[in-house]
Amino acid sequence: MDMSGKPKYKGFTLIELLVVMAIIATLLSIVAPRYFNSLDKAKESVLRQDLGIMRNAIDQFYSDFGKYPIDLEELVDKRYLRSVPIDPFTENNKTWIEVPPKNPVETGVYDVHSGHSGRASDGTFYEEW
Repeated sequence: MDMSGKPKYKGFTLIELLVVMAIIATLLSIVAPRYFNSLDKAKESVLRQDLGIMRNAIDQFYSDFGKYPIDLEELVDKRYLRSVPIDPFTENNKTWIEVPPKNPVETGVYDVHSGHSGRASDGTFYEEW
């Protein structure tokens, strides 16, 4: 109680709480889009790197054996890759699109693309990379 005999309550008023919540919401609306944009750019970087590594392994396999691997698992079996990388957008290593050679006489995996159908930040489709 204070000197006037009224009880003194400690705590925040509803208005004070609403002001703090409004400030927090404003800050989140500024920060959240940048955060999610940076996540997508990181996934794009990982996808580019994974595609480069797998394509390099396919080229090395062709150079060594004179034929293309039957599938990506053959690259793992012959130790050209430790494991088939996980597509950062589909979060699965079974969604890679294996492209056959343009020469109809040859078989196997000539190239590989992502199985994700979305668009990249530069406007291209991931499945075309």
